[in-house]
Amino acid sequence: MDWNSLVENALRNQPPAEDEALALLRLADAETLPLVDAAWRVRRAVFGNKVKVNVLLNAKSGFCPEDCGYCSQSRHAASEIARYPMLDPASMLAEARKAYEAGAHRFCIVTAMRGPTWRDIERVAEATQRIKAELPLEVCACLGLLDDPEKAYALKRAGVDAYNHNLNTSAARYSEITTTHAYADRLKTISAIKGAGISLCSGVIVGMGETDEEIVELAYSLRRLGADSIPVNFLIPIRGTPLGDGRTVRDLTPWRCLRVLAVFRLVNPQSELRASAGREIHLRALQPLALLIANSIFLGDYLTEKGQAAEADWSMLRDLGLEPVWERTCERGEAERVHARSVD
Repeated sequence: MDWNSLVENALRNQPPAEDEALALLRLADAETLPLVDAAWRVRRAVFGNKVKVNVLLNAKSGFCPEDCGYCSQSRHAASEIARYPMLDPASMLAEARKAYEAGAHRFCIVTAMRGPTWRDIERVAEATQRIKAELPLEVCACLGLLDDPEKAYALKRAGVDAYNHNLNTSAARYSEITTTHAYADRLKTISAIKGAGISLCSGVIVGMGETDEEIVELAYSLRRLGADSIPVNFLIPIRGTPLGDGRTVRDLTPWRCLRVLAVFRLVNPQSELRASAGREIHLRALQPLALLIANSIFLGDYLTEKGQAAEADWSMLRDLGLEPVWERTCERGEAERVHARSVD
């Protein structure tokens, strides 16, 4: 493998050929460190030592009518989680304040639903306006399928910076994971997001039985869609869900997870790449190496599952010599003060 050419091409925004990406994904564990180094060279050249810190808010939990096989919030699941209706804008603002104090750069408002009603849109829009008026935070919304492009425009007018709508898995496998909506519905929503001028956050869940070819296909699909931010989740098997027995994650070794991240980085060198849910479980002791490939993380807990303690995340970033992306929205002095609060 000509690692220098691979890096140089990526820095020209030229991804490896699909068969080459497939070969990278299939490297032996003992041959993976040079791949990590190549991905790090690209990450460092494009993003330096910066990392975007995101905090999730589960703004509406449970009762979702969709039957996604990985999700504890589906009403079809027999999971034991907290279930509650959508929070009001004042509560969302209060949670955003906590996220900012914890050191977040982006605040992600997530709701368990097929898609938002206009009342839901109005609540999130009001919350976004209040957050933007008080805090230097980016706001990302994740509200499910958008059946009307005008809803995307309403979120844009309110100041929503990004909208998360993951592909999750390949088009061919989609009906095995979800039957209540189709892959085409995902693409329709992504089109509405981009049409409204909202930054697209779209990623995957690895570990649902997909093949190597499907992982590579997803990396290229997200490149073609122009995803600005790509969260790579590693399936957390949750008791009571169809994928809760863990049978599909048995090959998710730490080294394989690093190879997956590296392939997504080399195929999408200009995109924010997030080491997302499941990193603590599947990367284990190799987790710090993931942040030499990815340049974004979720701080603390996920929607219904516990993540690594925020203090441990800050310690890991500090040991790696990585710094939060404060300068994009904060004055330097304020950035330094908040970072100091976060890592002390």
